[in-house]
Amino acid sequence: MSTRSTHKWTFAARFRAGAYGWKSSRLACQRVREAVSEIKKVARKEPDLGAEGAVRLIEKLWPALEHVNTSSGALGSAVNKALDQLLPVIINAPADDTTRQKWLERLWQAKEEDGVDYLAPVGDHWGEICGSVEVANFWAEELVPTLRLCWSNPNQPSYFRGTTACLSCLLVAGRNEELLDLLALQSLTLWHYRRFGVEALLAMGKKGEALRYAEASRGLNEPNPMIDRACEKILNSSGFHDEAYRRYGLRSALGITYLARFRDVAKRYPMKEASEILTDLIASTPGEEGKWFATAKELKLYELALDLAKRSPCDPKTLSRAARDHIDSAPGFALGSALIALHWLSNGWGYEVTDIDVNEVYDRAMDVAIRLNRENVVTEYVRKIVETNDRETEQFVRQILRNRMSEDENEDNRLVPPE
Repeated sequence: MSTRSTHKWTFAARFRAGAYGWKSSRLACQRVREAVSEIKKVARKEPDLGAEGAVRLIEKLWPALEHVNTSSGALGSAVNKALDQLLPVIINAPADDTTRQKWLERLWQAKEEDGVDYLAPVGDHWGEICGSVEVANFWAEELVPTLRLCWSNPNQPSYFRGTTACLSCLLVAGRNEELLDLLALQSLTLWHYRRFGVEALLAMGKKGEALRYAEASRGLNEPNPMIDRACEKILNSSGFHDEAYRRYGLRSALGITYLARFRDVAKRYPMKEASEILTDLIASTPGEEGKWFATAKELKLYELALDLAKRSPCDPKTLSRAARDHIDSAPGFALGSALIALHWLSNGWGYEVTDIDVNEVYDRAMDVAIRLNRENVVTEYVRKIVETNDRETEQFVRQILRNRMSEDENEDNRLVPPE
């Protein structure tokens, strides 16, 4: 009996059908991560066995997770990350065609039974999973007639779950002209499919046509950042780095935060100065200069950081942390950050601001001011804020600052010796 058939996977018992209920999203995410770790650990020593485990987990995903509430998106994200790690294990396994064909049949059955399209990435990489041109050709012959039939009537196009699998197989098999002819039957311009056409043109050495084909894929609901990335890759591969940077590099920056977006661009264009990239990114987001404060701070461009924070709203808590972290290393910058934080707080900016937040910023401003012997500057600045009569939303902050000033003045009076 083979090792593959006797190996006992820990995850198998945890992914039986109906294993997780409606409120089990967090536990399910944890189990998915644990299963991936187990498979990757085995795959490092026995690639074929690891690939078998990956196929087995993919088979079990939908039956096990069918009843879980996915409204938060956490489970879908966990499954996507898992597939990103599992598919290379299957693709790179040194399996023979017979073994690989069995895997493909099992994966196809899992795709057919998948109720929410968890396994869409499997179809996207189907040609690579085939492992050889011969196997890819076999599956292309199976899938092309159905896809052609679905796309033949432009007035009533039908959905075929194996669309990306078919296109992927044609690409791996080198049937590029046939792939482009098939895509020409589409009544809608969908990047999800046309990206295979871009790859086909690149495989044919037609980079200019590939760039135009990608640009022609834009539309109201199309993922323009992904199209930008594809176009950028084409230009960079041709040596046109400056043009790629100017046309696509900045607007295709990915990241949850502005700092992450900067790092993404800087990583792709190491030949560019960090300050130049930051300047270009700032220019590309007019009216959002304050959101680049943290990036400028990270680059130790303190004067620029303070200027950005003055030009448009910046999160007071971010400014407050900057003041705290730089009170020793850059006290001038720390003082500026604290004063600008008070400015934006007094203008109603900040998320769920409490009296603790306001007092904290005030204390940090005074701490730095004492070190720099500039208490009068801070006191005068706060006094102007307190004496301003503006919107009612700012009254909360002004009242807290008024109380703090009164407390400080009383403390100073107590410290003055009687005549």
